[in-house]
Amino acid sequence: MKEIIPKDIYKIVVSGDSISKGVIYNEDTGKYTITSNNYVSLIQDKIKGIVCNAAKFGSTIIKGISKLQSEIAKNNPDIVLIEYGGNDCDFDWEDIARNPKAAHSPKTDVKLFRQMLYNEVSALKSKGIIPVLMTLPPLDADRYFKWISKNSAAIANSILEWLGSVNKIYWWHEMYNSVIVNIAEETKTKWIDIRGAFLQTADFTRLLCIDGIHPNEEGHKLIASKIFDYIKSNYGFMLKDGAVLSFE
Repeated sequence: MKEIIPKDIYKIVVSGDSISKGVIYNEDTGKYTITSNNYVSLIQDKIKGIVCNAAKFGSTIIKGISKLQSEIAKNNPDIVLIEYGGNDCDFDWEDIARNPKAAHSPKTDVKLFRQMLYNEVSALKSKGIIPVLMTLPPLDADRYFKWISKNSAAIANSILEWLGSVNKIYWWHEMYNSVIVNIAEETKTKWIDIRGAFLQTADFTRLLCIDGIHPNEEGHKLIASKIFDYIKSNYGFMLKDGAVLSFE
């Protein structure tokens, strides 16, 4: 593990999609919004330095890595947290509903996803920056299926004609998560098991928004706790004196 030289100010860049951006679904307004209690904000004031959130709603690894390059040049971070896969493995469900007999591809092919993640991990290490991978929070396949089918029986039946089983949504999502873990192990890169933390709760679905895929504020608290514990265990000197993460 690369060493970080103790100093007064440390910089962490978060590269990811809407989860890292802090996007949740507000059922009262019927709109997506960015919560101020997102995991990045929750750990920001615990660090001796800056946590730069370079995540963007709807971002795939292709778009995100492109944006990350400018953030690295601007901030010269000590650590880059990487969170991708949720959008990469997703499909154009409206197109599938219109054409269930056609062939459809995910936003990022799994082989390309793997190669890009591998390349970015290698690139960061070559620059003396520590990459830390994050696994994907699990999705609620049933809730997500209702979301993409817009609670329409006709749309649901059309999607199922192509999909075959609602459970395949979870399995497909899990495949991309497995790629993240495999890359971490292959490249000897640190990773934070966000997925495992969710699955170890009594009911992980209560940590997700109505769309079945975005963590709600309680989910963000769990993610923040895992990241805080990782930093405390590996780079405790990066935390402010006496820093604790409590949600009581």
